[in-house]
Amino acid sequence: MPIQPSETTPPPADADSVLLRRDEEGVTTLTLNRPQAGNALSHALVDALKRELDAIAADRSVKVVVLTGVGERVFCAGHDLREFLAESDAQALRASADAASAVVEAIVRLPQPVIAKVRGVATAAGLELVAAADLAVAESGARFATPGVNIGLWCLTPQVPLSRAVHPKHAFELLATGTLFDAEHAFRIGLLNRVVPADELDAAVDELARTIASKSSYAVALGKESFYRQRGLTLGDALAYTGTLIPVNLQHADAQEGIAAFLEKRPAVWRGR
Repeated sequence: MPIQPSETTPPPADADSVLLRRDEEGVTTLTLNRPQAGNALSHALVDALKRELDAIAADRSVKVVVLTGVGERVFCAGHDLREFLAESDAQALRASADAASAVVEAIVRLPQPVIAKVRGVATAAGLELVAAADLAVAESGARFATPGVNIGLWCLTPQVPLSRAVHPKHAFELLATGTLFDAEHAFRIGLLNRVVPADELDAAVDELARTIASKSSYAVALGKESFYRQRGLTLGDALAYTGTLIPVNLQHADAQEGIAAFLEKRPAVWRGR
């Protein structure tokens, strides 16, 4: 049985909610559910995402998070511009931007890996979600852009995870041209881990999620935190920092169990984080 619900037939529970959640076998799927608005990030959807991510961070039963959108045409069209236009006050605009940025930070700081599963178009803040995710898999018809420059806006916050996910020159080209690039281009520049046919997307993400969920959640959480932290350090500082984690990791029950299971040629039984 696939872990993720089919995006053409979203889960019936709370079907009117802007964000759907499904939990199965250690994998939580969060589905953006504003199909009539291109799954755009309204204030309500941003708030719902932050609440769910905070809850997931404390939930030891969740091993992997899959982030996707309802429908086949649009993963996420970015922020809801109608809401932004309604906010003429600079303080309100800053508060809205900060709330959206908090979601990106929550994704990166989440102990569990996040996989973006992309159908259709991911633009502006939608592309930002893809870039912020730890892993991203898209169907071959997916498209990606930071089109703010086309309407007199620079995609300011999307450029932050984007410029960290791909080479700066590729990131700047996306930001400065507003061009809609195909999935193969997104794969070549490092925004995506893989591109698969549309009818294989569910299975590909399911396999990836199950593979990660089968590992020690303690080791994966330690690894994710250290991965992002060491990237911002100099070589020497990064090696020193990761060196301090080696005894911490080796002395954990999961490492002891994993080593014993390897030597005894049996499956490991993880305690987790």
